[in-house]
Amino acid sequence: MTSVVVLDYGSGNLRSAERALAATGASVTVTSDLDAAVACDGLVVPGVGAFAACMAGVEALAAGPVIAERVAAGRPVLGICVGMQIMFESGEEHGVVTKGLGLLPGSVTRLAARRVPHMGWNLLDAPSSSVLFEGIAADARAYFVHSYAVTPNAELDSVALVTTSTHESATFVAAAERGPLAVTQFHPEKSGAVGAALLRNWVASVHG
Repeated sequence: MTSVVVLDYGSGNLRSAERALAATGASVTVTSDLDAAVACDGLVVPGVGAFAACMAGVEALAAGPVIAERVAAGRPVLGICVGMQIMFESGEEHGVVTKGLGLLPGSVTRLAARRVPHMGWNLLDAPSSSVLFEGIAADARAYFVHSYAVTPNAELDSVALVTTSTHESATFVAAAERGPLAVTQFHPEKSGAVGAALLRNWVASVHG
Protein backbone atom coordinates (compact mmCIF):
# COMPACT_ATOMS: atom_id res chain seq x y z
CA MET A 1 0.00 0.00 0.00
CA THR A 2 1.27 3.47 -0.89
CA SER A 3 2.19 5.51 2.18
CA VAL A 4 1.28 9.20 2.08
CA VAL A 5 2.09 11.84 4.69
CA VAL A 6 0.09 15.06 4.90
CA LEU A 7 2.53 17.49 6.47
CA ASP A 8 1.16 19.30 9.50
CA TYR A 9 3.07 22.56 9.83
CA GLY A 10 0.20 24.55 11.28
CA SER A 11 -1.68 25.40 8.08
CA GLY A 12 -4.06 23.57 5.81
CA ASN A 13 -7.27 21.60 5.52
CA LEU A 14 -5.56 18.58 6.98
CA ARG A 15 -8.51 16.31 7.71
CA SER A 16 -10.33 16.90 4.43
CA ALA A 17 -7.09 16.22 2.55
CA GLU A 18 -6.54 13.10 4.65
CA ARG A 19 -10.02 11.77 3.87
CA ALA A 20 -9.74 12.49 0.15
CA LEU A 21 -6.34 10.79 -0.09
CA ALA A 22 -7.48 7.80 1.97
CA ALA A 23 -10.34 7.32 -0.51
CA THR A 24 -7.70 6.52 -3.16
CA GLY A 25 -6.63 3.47 -1.16
CA ALA A 26 -3.42 5.01 0.16
CA SER A 27 -2.28 4.69 3.77
CA VAL A 28 -2.44 8.31 4.97
CA THR A 29 -0.86 9.88 8.06
CA VAL A 30 -1.20 13.51 9.16
CA THR A 31 1.92 14.44 11.08
CA SER A 32 4.61 17.04 11.74
CA ASP A 33 7.21 14.28 12.12
CA LEU A 34 9.95 15.01 9.59
CA ASP A 35 11.26 11.44 9.74
CA ALA A 36 7.85 10.29 8.50
CA ALA A 37 7.94 13.00 5.81
CA VAL A 38 11.28 11.62 4.65
CA ALA A 39 10.26 7.96 4.73
CA CYS A 40 6.83 8.07 3.07
CA ASP A 41 6.18 7.23 -0.57
CA GLY A 42 4.40 10.53 -1.21
CA LEU A 43 4.43 13.81 0.74
CA VAL A 44 1.52 16.27 0.58
CA VAL A 45 2.08 19.90 1.57
CA PRO A 46 -1.27 21.66 2.11
CA GLY A 47 -1.75 25.32 2.96
CA VAL A 48 -4.38 27.99 3.47
CA GLY A 49 -4.18 31.69 4.31
CA ALA A 50 -1.17 33.91 3.76
CA PHE A 51 2.04 32.98 1.95
CA ALA A 52 4.24 34.51 4.68
CA ALA A 53 2.42 32.64 7.46
CA CYS A 54 2.75 29.33 5.63
CA MET A 55 6.45 29.89 5.01
CA ALA A 56 6.90 30.78 8.68
CA GLY A 57 5.25 27.49 9.62
CA VAL A 58 7.47 25.51 7.25
CA GLU A 59 10.57 27.26 8.58
CA ALA A 60 9.57 26.76 12.22
CA LEU A 61 9.29 23.03 11.55
CA ALA A 62 12.53 23.08 9.50
CA ALA A 63 10.59 21.29 6.76
CA GLY A 64 11.97 23.25 3.79
CA PRO A 65 15.13 21.14 3.38
CA VAL A 66 13.11 17.92 3.69
CA ILE A 67 10.77 19.02 0.88
CA ALA A 68 13.66 20.19 -1.30
CA GLU A 69 15.70 17.03 -0.69
CA ARG A 70 12.74 14.81 -1.58
CA VAL A 71 12.30 16.64 -4.88
CA ALA A 72 16.04 16.53 -5.62
CA ALA A 73 16.02 12.78 -4.97
CA GLY A 74 13.06 12.25 -7.33
CA ARG A 75 10.62 11.41 -4.54
CA PRO A 76 7.02 12.65 -4.99
CA VAL A 77 5.69 15.83 -3.38
CA LEU A 78 2.23 17.36 -3.93
CA GLY A 79 1.60 20.99 -2.93
CA ILE A 80 -1.98 22.22 -2.58
CA CYS A 81 -3.22 25.86 -2.60
CA VAL A 82 -0.72 27.92 -0.55
CA GLY A 83 1.24 24.67 -0.26
CA MET A 84 1.65 25.07 -4.03
CA GLN A 85 2.53 28.74 -3.83
CA ILE A 86 5.42 28.31 -1.39
CA MET A 87 7.13 25.99 -3.90
CA PHE A 88 7.80 29.07 -6.05
CA GLU A 89 10.56 31.63 -5.60
CA SER A 90 8.60 34.27 -3.72
CA GLY A 91 5.21 35.61 -2.72
CA GLU A 92 4.17 39.25 -2.53
CA GLU A 93 1.30 40.27 -0.27
CA HIS A 94 0.45 43.87 0.68
CA GLY A 95 3.79 45.07 -0.66
CA VAL A 96 5.80 42.57 1.39
CA VAL A 97 7.87 39.99 -0.50
CA THR A 98 8.51 36.65 1.23
CA LYS A 99 11.02 34.13 -0.07
CA GLY A 100 9.60 30.75 -1.06
CA LEU A 101 11.27 27.37 -1.42
CA GLY A 102 12.35 28.12 -5.00
CA LEU A 103 11.58 24.68 -6.41
CA LEU A 104 9.63 26.23 -9.29
CA PRO A 105 10.43 29.48 -11.13
CA GLY A 106 7.99 32.35 -10.69
CA SER A 107 6.41 34.59 -8.10
CA VAL A 108 3.02 34.64 -6.42
CA THR A 109 1.21 37.97 -6.80
CA ARG A 110 -2.32 39.32 -6.40
CA LEU A 111 -4.73 38.21 -9.10
CA ALA A 112 -5.19 40.94 -11.69
CA ALA A 113 -8.97 40.63 -11.56
CA ARG A 114 -11.76 42.97 -10.50
CA ARG A 115 -13.25 40.50 -8.06
CA VAL A 116 -11.01 38.86 -5.48
CA PRO A 117 -10.88 36.54 -3.73
CA HIS A 118 -11.60 34.14 -6.55
CA MET A 119 -14.00 31.59 -5.08
CA GLY A 120 -15.75 28.89 -7.04
CA TRP A 121 -15.50 26.41 -9.89
CA ASN A 122 -13.32 27.19 -12.89
CA LEU A 123 -12.42 25.47 -16.14
CA LEU A 124 -8.95 23.96 -16.39
CA ASP A 125 -6.71 23.95 -19.46
CA ALA A 126 -4.37 21.00 -18.93
CA PRO A 127 -1.66 19.73 -21.31
CA SER A 128 -2.40 16.40 -22.97
CA SER A 129 0.71 14.81 -21.46
CA SER A 130 -0.27 15.64 -17.88
CA VAL A 131 -0.04 12.81 -15.36
CA LEU A 132 -2.33 14.58 -12.88
CA PHE A 133 -5.11 15.04 -15.44
CA GLU A 134 -4.85 11.73 -17.28
CA GLY A 135 -8.34 10.49 -18.11
CA ILE A 136 -9.98 13.70 -16.87
CA ALA A 137 -12.30 15.47 -19.30
CA ALA A 138 -11.00 18.51 -21.17
CA ASP A 139 -13.90 20.60 -19.84
CA ALA A 140 -13.20 19.70 -16.21
CA ARG A 141 -13.67 22.27 -13.48
CA ALA A 142 -12.01 22.51 -10.08
CA TYR A 143 -12.75 24.48 -6.94
CA PHE A 144 -10.61 27.53 -6.13
CA VAL A 145 -10.41 29.86 -3.14
CA HIS A 146 -7.58 32.39 -3.52
CA SER A 147 -6.61 36.00 -4.08
CA TYR A 148 -3.03 35.33 -5.19
CA ALA A 149 -1.54 33.15 -7.90
CA VAL A 150 1.39 32.63 -10.25
CA THR A 151 1.14 34.21 -13.68
CA PRO A 152 2.23 31.84 -16.46
CA ASN A 153 5.78 32.56 -17.56
CA ALA A 154 8.20 31.24 -20.16
CA GLU A 155 10.72 29.99 -17.62
CA LEU A 156 8.10 27.86 -15.86
CA ASP A 157 6.80 26.55 -19.18
CA SER A 158 10.34 25.49 -20.09
CA VAL A 159 10.73 23.22 -17.06
CA ALA A 160 7.21 22.10 -16.13
CA LEU A 161 3.88 20.97 -17.53
CA VAL A 162 1.57 23.87 -16.72
CA THR A 163 -2.22 23.78 -16.38
CA THR A 164 -3.91 27.17 -16.47
CA SER A 165 -7.25 28.65 -15.55
CA THR A 166 -8.76 32.12 -16.00
CA HIS A 167 -10.73 34.23 -13.55
CA GLU A 168 -12.35 37.15 -15.35
CA SER A 169 -9.46 38.24 -17.62
CA ALA A 170 -6.66 37.01 -15.36
CA THR A 171 -4.99 33.79 -16.52
CA PHE A 172 -3.03 32.02 -13.79
CA VAL A 173 -1.23 28.76 -13.06
CA ALA A 174 -3.79 26.24 -11.79
CA ALA A 175 -1.33 23.33 -11.58
CA ALA A 176 2.22 22.44 -12.51
CA GLU A 177 4.19 19.20 -12.80
CA ARG A 178 7.98 19.05 -12.74
CA GLY A 179 9.38 15.57 -12.26
CA PRO A 180 8.45 14.38 -8.76
CA LEU A 181 6.92 17.75 -7.83
CA ALA A 182 3.24 18.36 -8.55
CA VAL A 183 1.25 21.37 -7.37
CA THR A 184 -2.34 22.59 -7.61
CA GLN A 185 -3.71 26.04 -6.85
CA PHE A 186 -7.20 24.56 -6.49
CA HIS A 187 -8.30 22.19 -3.74
CA PRO A 188 -8.57 18.62 -5.09
CA GLU A 189 -10.23 17.56 -1.84
CA LYS A 190 -13.06 20.05 -2.53
CA SER A 191 -13.29 19.45 -6.29
CA GLY A 192 -15.65 16.49 -6.38
CA ALA A 193 -15.09 13.75 -8.94
CA VAL A 194 -12.41 15.75 -10.76
CA GLY A 195 -10.37 16.21 -7.60
CA ALA A 196 -10.83 12.56 -6.63
CA ALA A 197 -9.60 11.44 -10.05
CA LEU A 198 -6.59 13.75 -9.81
CA LEU A 199 -5.63 12.38 -6.40
CA ARG A 200 -5.99 8.82 -7.69
CA ASN A 201 -3.68 9.71 -10.57
CA TRP A 202 -1.14 11.22 -8.21
CA VAL A 203 -1.18 8.27 -5.80
CA ALA A 204 -0.89 5.87 -8.73
CA SER A 205 2.15 7.79 -9.99
CA VAL A 206 3.68 7.65 -6.50
CA HIS A 207 3.14 3.93 -6.29
CA GLY A 208 4.34 3.39 -9.84
